[in-house]
Amino acid sequence: MKLNEGKEKFIQAWGTLGSSWGINRTMAQVHALLLIAPDPLSAEEIMEELNISRGNANMNVRALMDWGLVSKEFKSGERKEFFTAEKDIWKVATQVMKERRKRELEPVLKVLGEISNIEGDKKDKKIKAFSDTITNITGVVSKADKTFDTLIKADESWFVSSFLKLLK
Repeated sequence: MKLNEGKEKFIQAWGTLGSSWGINRTMAQVHALLLIAPDPLSAEEIMEELNISRGNANMNVRALMDWGLVSKEFKSGERKEFFTAEKDIWKVATQVMKERRKRELEPVLKVLGEISNIEGDKKDKKIKAFSDTITNITGVVSKADKTFDTLIKADESWFVSSFLKLLK
């Protein structure tokens, strides 16, 4: 397989995978392009490589920066901004976990905390059903939050050895 063909397949596959992380396809494709680029790329180079508009390129680069997956670099003598992706995939994975936790789990836990103490007769069938459901959901979401916390704090070698033990 030639480099261009492999590059195109990787960018398309990473784009599809991105929707599993909770990001849009183009954002993941920009990330893929920056991951495999040996040097930082300008917005113009990203536009050209992915055949997307300037606005789309800029919007997705900014979103990737918000996720902590891409950073801006300056080259002396250049007025353009250049962008590079974190190349360490373990760091990428932990950053995605941090962002998903912040965007998904923490808001749900906040709402669950706010609605967990419903006033009224705890023997009332409707109040009991509501409270039991909220308690069960809180338990599951709290366990997921603790799991994310453990994975985020773990180092790569601990994770890999623990994962391999599970496969035995």
